[in-house]
Amino acid sequence: MALGRQVEVGWVSLRLLPRPGFELQNFVVQDAPQFGAEPMLRSQEVSATLRIRSLLRGRLEIARLDFSEPSLNLVRNSQGHWNLEDLLERAARTPIAPTGKAKTELRPGFPYIEADNGRINVKLGQEKKPYALLDADFALWQDTENMWSGRLRAQPVRTDINLTDTGLLRIEGSWQRAASLRQTPLHFVAQWDRAQLGQATKLVYGSDKGWRGAVRLLATANGTPTQLMLEADASVQDFRRYNISPPAPLRLAAHCNGRYSSADHSLSDLSCRAPVGNGEVSVKGRLSAIGGSRIYNLALQGHAVPVQSLLQLALHTSSRITDDLIATGKLDGSVTLDRTVSDSFPNIAGQGQISGLHVSVTDKDVVIESIPLALSAAPAPEVTAKKARAQHNTEITTYSWPYLQIGPFDVSLGRPLSAVVQGQISRAGYSFEVRGDAELQRLLRSAHTVGLFAPQNTARGLAKIDLRLAAEWHDLAPTRVMGTANVRSIRAEVPGLNTLLEIASANITLAENETKIQKISASLAGNAVSGSVVLARPCAVLAKCPVRFDLHSDEIAGDGLGSLLNASTGQPWYSFLSSPRPQGLSYFAALHASGKVSVGRVSFRNLEANQVSASVELGNGRLTLSDLRADFLEGRHNGEWSIDFSAKPPVYSGHGTFEHVSLEAVAAASGTNWITGTASASYDVIASGSKVAELSSSASGTLQLETHDSLLPHLALANAGSALRVNRFSGEFLLRKGSFEIQQGKLESPAGIYLLSGTASLKRTLDFKLMRDTVHGFNITGTLPELQVQAVTLSETQAALKP
Repeated sequence: MALGRQVEVGWVSLRLLPRPGFELQNFVVQDAPQFGAEPMLRSQEVSATLRIRSLLRGRLEIARLDFSEPSLNLVRNSQGHWNLEDLLERAARTPIAPTGKAKTELRPGFPYIEADNGRINVKLGQEKKPYALLDADFALWQDTENMWSGRLRAQPVRTDINLTDTGLLRIEGSWQRAASLRQTPLHFVAQWDRAQLGQATKLVYGSDKGWRGAVRLLATANGTPTQLMLEADASVQDFRRYNISPPAPLRLAAHCNGRYSSADHSLSDLSCRAPVGNGEVSVKGRLSAIGGSRIYNLALQGHAVPVQSLLQLALHTSSRITDDLIATGKLDGSVTLDRTVSDSFPNIAGQGQISGLHVSVTDKDVVIESIPLALSAAPAPEVTAKKARAQHNTEITTYSWPYLQIGPFDVSLGRPLSAVVQGQISRAGYSFEVRGDAELQRLLRSAHTVGLFAPQNTARGLAKIDLRLAAEWHDLAPTRVMGTANVRSIRAEVPGLNTLLEIASANITLAENETKIQKISASLAGNAVSGSVVLARPCAVLAKCPVRFDLHSDEIAGDGLGSLLNASTGQPWYSFLSSPRPQGLSYFAALHASGKVSVGRVSFRNLEANQVSASVELGNGRLTLSDLRADFLEGRHNGEWSIDFSAKPPVYSGHGTFEHVSLEAVAAASGTNWITGTASASYDVIASGSKVAELSSSASGTLQLETHDSLLPHLALANAGSALRVNRFSGEFLLRKGSFEIQQGKLESPAGIYLLSGTASLKRTLDFKLMRDTVHGFNITGTLPELQVQAVTLSETQAALKP
């Protein structure tokens, strides 16, 4: 009954050695009804050791209680009282001797209570919280007439999730006798160390927030619950983000003190200081909780905080910031936060300035005289969805107040007029705007410096930018860059090409899911190109970046393509698509692109095509030209070609038709006037090789040819005596091993109808046989245009034997 709680014991046995006492099993201490029906303390085994000196005097007195694997419930009811309060106050009112009492003391002494491998649970009302202390070793004893002491060593855990490195919690302290618990003088020291920061955040929030480091907390409490002086030192060693391996460790540390009062649950005279280089960050003020509402009055101040220290912090929290970035300058500022019971939102105000900012990376410097800072409690200026779409073809999330206004300030990006930067930072995320003129290479390097993904190339030129950068803090989401850039006078190297791409002007729009490059005016190897290109974003891997395009050129001279595509290196022209380069996979070999191209005029040696257009698809080392249309040789071509560069050697295949082609134009392209008339044809061909000779020898396929009203001025049949006129010719040509074999050729002329057979090589060597009937005909041999015609007369026997 000394506990004021119902005690139940399942079994009691007497022990005589090594010291007399009792062994208790199923030991249970029930809790008071106002704290719930669950027992306050439960232990499977308890060892009670008797005080021998009291036995000799004829009294039964317990000197020591040892609990094995006990389970203790700490409960706070709806009135804000803990279940231990009554026990502590009862012990203070009981006239009992200290644990180590003198031999002459007749009063019973307070037993030494010790527990090992226990568990301490926390309940708020009827809800058992997931927080608990495991492997708890704790002890309790009375030091003097008016002082009790205790110690605890345990591992903090959550019962609803799996935790490992939550560290070790140690608490030691003492308290004195008083009329009430609130007037009890006490002194406690608590230490929490060897905790891993990621597991600590998981312990508090239920999920790993991605931070790493070794946590250490040392806190002391002196006074009474109504006037309790608190002092704490907290540090995180090797602080970093989970996916970052910084070049040097970073230590975060802060020292705080204040006065706590249980009467109004307030913390007053709060003062926290965190040294940062030669400066410091401090917080002073008061906070409390009244009627469930949090009220506070806090002042945050930064004095001479080195910008390089802030940069080091950023390097440990973001993998996008280059580690060769160096910054000098200092930050000074102050912020006040004030909230009363009647306030729905806190009143926040503040201002500051970054002065003497000098940023350098490699051999390039950026100097900013000052950056104004202002903290606002008014709603952040929002960009409506309609305005955002009109400006940037996208909608960017805006953030609620309070927010920190940064800038505007000027940044030199290599142009006479500086760009203007301004932005806001709130508890949800941040948003910055950059407007002005920039030198392209300086702009890309600056983007890389502040941790943004930017192409690594040697492009040079000018840009007029209107960009917005935004991100949310949760899960350290990547920064989204939206806006527009008008570029001009760009000269850029393209991997795999032996000449520079020159862009006179282009408009770039960065949207949520794509980058649009429109109104392109460019030139490559002297060929003017215009049109648009669309690239998917975000996209970190080249091979997974689909590209769409619609390009046009008025004229392309094909003679220069060989030198453009690696011909000067002695490699085949297609190697820019297929061969790995020393620095890695070729840009074009990894590219996935599709779109349309059109060219007003294409010339290659003696051939010319006009109004050329095609649908193009490039991917996995394969180039496909579908719906390939062109005005060619005064006729029209329509077909499809594909080139498989992944094969060794590459494989070319195509099929299509020619309609109303001028044979006179064909003859002119060959340098002679050996034929006139018109022709139509269909073809289906395949070849492989890296050189013309290989392609010729490997080519195979079929050609269906039909001509009308043709004249061969250098060819005369013996019986005609004049140039051969062909009213109509039709036939099928079989291509193999560099030669065409005529199948089912039929020639209609004013002199009659002839059947044509024989072969024609790609080198224009002919061996034809022209038969009017089974007996009479002609042999046509030689090389165009020098042909020999010889009349052939077969005997009836030869004709009969001819297969």
